[in-house]
Amino acid sequence: MRKIVICTFLTLDGVMQAPGGPDEDTQSGFEHGGWQKPVADDEVGTAIAGWYQDSDAMLLGRKTYEIFASYWPTADPGNPFTNRMNSMHKYVASRTLTSVEWRNSTLLSGDTVDVVRKLKASDGGNVNVVGSGDLAQTLMRHGLVDEYRLTVHPVIIGTGKRLFADGAVPTALEPVSVSTTKGGTVVGVFRPNGEPSHDSY
Repeated sequence: MRKIVICTFLTLDGVMQAPGGPDEDTQSGFEHGGWQKPVADDEVGTAIAGWYQDSDAMLLGRKTYEIFASYWPTADPGNPFTNRMNSMHKYVASRTLTSVEWRNSTLLSGDTVDVVRKLKASDGGNVNVVGSGDLAQTLMRHGLVDEYRLTVHPVIIGTGKRLFADGAVPTALEPVSVSTTKGGTVVGVFRPNGEPSHDSY
């Protein structure tokens, strides 16, 4: 059985929108695109590379797919991620796309939740959900996420799409590994562990 793994860059206040560039996603008037690079460091890149070692596919929503498909096919071949991103299989969940042209991409048809359940039950490595905030929240609501791999960066920007938005399903998390880079980014891997418990002091 494959694991569905959410791999996401977050600000300290939980924003995941447009970490990669100023024009990446300006939806709802977002003005902070490209917030990640100034607060990232080499250790973040090393951690992210490790997250892909046991994965052989990505599961993407339409917007993230279009952003990636416009960049990676012509990206610098000297970048160690370029070949990896182009060669991995991409599963794309979209109600509006009719075709996907990026190499090794498959447009999912039918109900996304049912299709992802079947994907989880198939043979293969982990499937990374990268960006794709709306898709990630759908998967979380239906209990389809097996692991969270998060980089939480030392910056607060106040607005934007959040991974754990209002209405997120209350979930206890088991820490698998947590470390802090020299630049102050928290690199954490967590697994869902049932419902939160409650107590008092």
